[in-house]
This record gives sequence, C-alpha cells and structure tokens, in this order.
Amino acid sequence: MNVTSIIPAIAISLFLLAGCQGEKVEDSFPMKVEVGELTAVDQNGTTTSFAELNKGKSVVADFIFTNCDTVCLPMTANMAKLQQKIKEAGLGDDVQLVSISIDPEHDTPPVLKEYSERYEMDDDNWSFLTGYPRDDIESFANLSFKTPAAPVEGSNQFVHGTSFYLVSENGVLLKKYEGVSSPPYEEMIEDIKKLN
Repeated sequence: MNVTSIIPAIAISLFLLAGCQGEKVEDSFPMKVEVGELTAVDQNGTTTSFAELNKGKSVVADFIFTNCDTVCLPMTANMAKLQQKIKEAGLGDDVQLVSISIDPEHDTPPVLKEYSERYEMDDDNWSFLTGYPRDDIESFANLSFKTPAAPVEGSNQFVHGTSFYLVSENGVLLKKYEGVSSPPYEEMIEDIKKLN
C-alpha cells in the first residue's frame, strides 16, 4: 500500500472516531422527550418540583395512587426493590426515585407518608409527589411521559401507565421499563450507570 492510499484511510478513520466521540450517551436511548415542569409537595410536606428532584441526578419515575386496587401496590414494591439494587450498585447518590400521585385530592402528604412507610424505603432518594391540580398531573403525564392519567368514570380508580421511566439529569425522558411484573432491574442499573 502506498502513501497516497494510506492518507485517505487515516482521514476516514479520524472522521469516524470524531463522530463517535461527539455522540452523547443520551443518543443511545430509544426515547427523547423533554420533561415539563411540575411543582408539587412530597410525602413529608416539603414543597418541591420535578426539576428540583431531577437536578444533577437521573430519575426513575412512576405514576401511582394510594387507593389503587390493582397495579400500584406491586409497582411500589418493585420500586422499593429497585431502590435496594441501586444502593447495592453504589448509585444511591446519583439517582432519585419519584412516585407521582395521579389522585392529588385524596393523596395528601400524610396519606402518601403512610403509604410509603408500608415499604422498606429510604426517603433520602425517593419522593412521593402530590399537591397539584388534577388537570396539571394529567397534562404532565400525557405530554412529558406519553402516558394516560385519567379517572375512571363512576369509580375511585384511575387509568395510568404502569412503566418505570428513566429521565436523564438534563430532564429528558430516555426509556421506559415494565413496572408491574418482572421489571428488568439489571437493565435499569446498567442504563443508570451509562448516564452517570
């Protein structure tokens, strides 16, 4: 191979390498949805917001309500298991778990506090949110997470998504996972490691 054929090969290699280095980790995830703002109160009665909880941390979020008679109890138990696995992986300071109530009229901070205490959880990095108008939470779920959050007519139940949602520290929804039966814990941990 002569010098004139080597130079273009080197140039192409450098171009491809530069392209790979310029790619953000976020680009390797299937979703890229900007998460909007939601001002809330947590289970301890502290005023906060989704953006504040997301600041400098990845977030794993889900939508629940405490009167749920189907999926919310296993989802919350699975989130508690995920919290333990995050700690075991040494990622506890890098991840915030956020369970967002879609029934803010019923799910007051004391109700959420009692609900959260049924699980072996650490509220240092797990917040249960309420304190917003129902229209706000429906819009937030629909637009930012592409999931429903609506009351079932003639019932105290709600239609809502059953996924766990990974949000980057930049406030971008990147991926969703099964939240009710057999959540992919190892996949979630690996994805969180990629972001941190």
